[in-house]
Amino acid sequence: MSDLLELSLTISTDLAAVRAILRDYATAFGMAAKRVELLVLAVNEAVTNVLDHGGAGGRLTARAEGQGILVEVVDDGGTLRAEHLRRQPAANPTSGMGLFVIRTVCDRVDLDHPGGHSRLRLYMDFAGPVTV
Repeated sequence: MSDLLELSLTISTDLAAVRAILRDYATAFGMAAKRVELLVLAVNEAVTNVLDHGGAGGRLTARAEGQGILVEVVDDGGTLRAEHLRRQPAANPTSGMGLFVIRTVCDRVDLDHPGGHSRLRLYMDFAGPVTV
């Protein structure tokens, strides 16, 4: 298990760095490799949404919690709403799949709005079946 209790990053356009840091963090806590990749995919989608739609600023935190890892992605815009999370993709989408992917791969997804910001919480168990 890692000595690093919580990961905290300012969201930037360096998505490769965000993915690598999160991958190392989740692996250090013993998350199954396939689940690590799904968590990294989901977080990449959430961070991309912040950059594209959330005021281009925000913060990512991750911490081991219970039997998995909780990642919080907070954006400055505060425009993400529950109906965005529930939206089904179009029949032949060319974009707009990020939230659907997040909902599909994560074990739990929650949204709230502390201080006028959007906070998306993504939870992934350390182990378990891969549902994708």
